[in-house]
Amino acid sequence: MKEIKIVIPLFNDWKSLERLLENINLQISKSNMNISIVVVDDGSIEEKKNISNQLENIKSIKILHLKKNIGHARCIATGLKYIFDNEDFDFVIPMDSDGEDRPEEIVNFLDLISKNTNKVIVGERIKRSENMFFKFSYLIHKLITYTFTGRSIKFGNYTCLPKSTVEKMINNKSTWNSFSGTLSKIENQLVKSPSIRGVRYYGPSKMSFLNLIKHSLSIIAVFKFNVFIRSILFLIVYFYLVSQNITFITIIPIILLIAFLIFILLLSRRENLEELKNSEKNIKNLEIIK
Repeated sequence: MKEIKIVIPLFNDWKSLERLLENINLQISKSNMNISIVVVDDGSIEEKKNISNQLENIKSIKILHLKKNIGHARCIATGLKYIFDNEDFDFVIPMDSDGEDRPEEIVNFLDLISKNTNKVIVGERIKRSENMFFKFSYLIHKLITYTFTGRSIKFGNYTCLPKSTVEKMINNKSTWNSFSGTLSKIENQLVKSPSIRGVRYYGPSKMSFLNLIKHSLSIIAVFKFNVFIRSILFLIVYFYLVSQNITFITIIPIILLIAFLIFILLLSRRENLEELKNSEKNIKNLEIIK
């Protein structure tokens, strides 16, 4: 019987987590696999709700309480590192705690696991539930990412990773900065499962426009070598085209591109394999709910 671990990064969303676990328990009722939960509490400051230990279809529930807040991507990386070092498992499913990664789609992952042994399964987003402004911003994010990396990344954290891929992820420094960017870089053969972005259980989305920009640039930073090569080629062609008519206006794109490259370089410095390797030292305590 396969062992599946679901890793859930969380910051203050205890009410959402309670509802998510109830929904997961409901959705996996007919599964013949062992499903366990590992919650990574990113230094929450709100009081924790009582989590039920009566969810009969979930094998175990553990909460890793972190000493300090480290951010969403690093929470997932910490969870992967903990699971790989301490748990017996075949696959790991990272998913958000707020309901936007729909638990109804877990059964699709489980079905694909039985047909695609040891392959990465990604929830390919086919529909989003946010407002039009966010959808437009997300479209720009995908366009910029594709332009600078040559990769069309249509998935987020909601994936299903075999043990071999988890090992690759925790040994790649980029995982500490961008989950989806790193996964896209290290794995070429991905099994796609259609995914609809859900509506948050409670409260507004935490993915603001600025956070989306940071998210986009963090993905691009994973492919910084490709980015610099493409940028140099662009500059060569651009200089050739404007060489006879250099003005302040024609210099603006060059200034913007240089500023963009500096920002990518700064973001790439967040990649840190040593911090990833030592991430378990940031665990304050392990709480076993079930």
